[in-house]
Amino acid sequence: QVQLVESGGGLVQAGGSLRLSCAASGRTFSSYSVGWFRQGPGKEREFVVAISRSGSNTYYADSVKGRFTISRDGAKNTVYLQMNSLKPDDTAVYYCAAKFWGIPQSMTATVGYDAWGQGTQVTVSS
Repeated sequence: QVQLVESGGGLVQAGGSLRLSCAASGRTFSSYSVGWFRQGPGKEREFVVAISRSGSNTYYADSVKGRFTISRDGAKNTVYLQMNSLKPDDTAVYYCAAKFWGIPQSMTATVGYDAWGQGTQVTVSS
């Protein structure tokens, strides 16, 4: 079982950038694919992006494609979410989640994940 901790959230102006981190504990993190989700005020939790165990396969929601980039560093047991050209609509609590041997294209639903982080707040001002 892995445990996840997100960091890097904050307040940024529209058009700005932030990098979120999802740090994992556990020696088997390399067996887990990772997804990022977000939940805005009064909204359902929605899929943002997912990355495979090796990092070679990624899948993005249309709303963030071209602006967000996911990556992972196996040596640091960390997955990153680089967010550029941020918009007020990106304001949300961002969560990372791990799925054992997950396939990114099949990781868009919130069910089926093995672990979730506590979330980090991202606020984009206009």
